[in-house]
Amino acid sequence: MSELRIDFAACDGHGVCTGLLPELLVADDWGFPAVRGGGRRAAVPEELLARARDAERMCPVLALRVAAAERAG
Repeated sequence: MSELRIDFAACDGHGVCTGLLPELLVADDWGFPAVRGGGRRAAVPEELLARARDAERMCPVLALRVAAAERAG
């Protein structure tokens, strides 16, 4: 499985990712992305992977990364 990671230090709150992935992300009160359900990473289901990669590519400040999920343990 893949996951979407947000570099919150780089993010400027443009909202591209929340617009493309409302199933995974919501905008906070200031327009910055927040993972639905909390946390700093969002698990990306296979059916959303193409859109997650689009969001990664379209982020104006390159604050997103789609990568293989890290395994615990």
